[in-house]
Amino acid sequence: MRAAVLDEVGGTPTITEVGTSDLRAGEVLIAVRGVGICHTDLTVIDGALPQRTPLVLGHEGAGVVEAVGPGVTERVVGDHVICSFDSCGACDRCLTGEPAYCRRFQEYNYAGARPDGSTTLFRDGRPLHGSWFGQSTWATHAVASVRNTVSVDRSLPIETFGPLGCGLLTGAGAVLNVHAPSPGESYGVWGLGSVGLAAIMAAKASGCTTIVGVDPNPARRDLARELGATAAYEPADDLAKTLVRETGGLDYTLDTVGTGPVIGAAMMSLASPGSCVTVGFRGPRNRIEVEQGHLLQGRTLRGVIEGDADPHELIPRLVRMWSAGEFPFDRLVTTYPFDDIAAAIADFRAGAVIKPVLVPAVASHE
Repeated sequence: MRAAVLDEVGGTPTITEVGTSDLRAGEVLIAVRGVGICHTDLTVIDGALPQRTPLVLGHEGAGVVEAVGPGVTERVVGDHVICSFDSCGACDRCLTGEPAYCRRFQEYNYAGARPDGSTTLFRDGRPLHGSWFGQSTWATHAVASVRNTVSVDRSLPIETFGPLGCGLLTGAGAVLNVHAPSPGESYGVWGLGSVGLAAIMAAKASGCTTIVGVDPNPARRDLARELGATAAYEPADDLAKTLVRETGGLDYTLDTVGTGPVIGAAMMSLASPGSCVTVGFRGPRNRIEVEQGHLLQGRTLRGVIEGDADPHELIPRLVRMWSAGEFPFDRLVTTYPFDDIAAAIADFRAGAVIKPVLVPAVASHE
């Protein structure tokens, strides 16, 4: 099998031959059919989220189950699955439907290995860090678990469905799970990448009648209007005042950028009371400042991970919405051959594409 290996921070992942360990109880081997590139992957490459190298990234994978570990009955060979984040499945938060806040989230998603310290990947006979979000799917094959794979109908175009496991889950989940707007309410989204546009689509599906998108890219603003935004604006110093004057203040806002000025604008655009969620991630040490006056007016600011989602509930819901024409996320996707990963990353950084998806050639595991 082949994987894109990041050998050092700041470098470019290079595709090389690697191997996997024997499957353990609860694990499955996935033949990857498509995997998205997400900004969180880039934070590792850029060093904002420290990880041990060499490492295989990729956490928006989808594919076909090629083998199952001992005792696995929930998945069978040939199942089509979407991979998402992993969780322990046993702590109080997991047991109450909050796996995104699993008490062992770091161990299962950011450790570069299984929770016991063993790696699922090897290169030249040496351990290779993987298990990134419990999958490391920038590869032709990946070891995942029953917990972080969601079975979907085999008739779906599985190659492009991987981003439902993270970026799209995050944006849609912020709307559907966290804010849960009622029909007729208003919603604003700052940053119209895949996360923000997923939120626009979810807000429309929820019946919001005023949906605002904010982004400096005119093509993104145009697409947001096509997907459900009733208005789209270029960022401006006085935009919040304009929005409050024209709408009376938005009921809900979402920041997908993660900078202080953007979060401030999203909060200033709220009605009183109103709620802002921030999901833009620029590393754990990213410092922001919020004026207390924004909060004293009954406004709230909350950080959210993975859309507060249980992937086994939200991913099937998003698939149903896609089937009904309510969540046309495929309009955001641009596919690349797996070997063109460097070009895909470059295009993503340049803003030339919204959601690049790498498509490995179909091959059996060796």
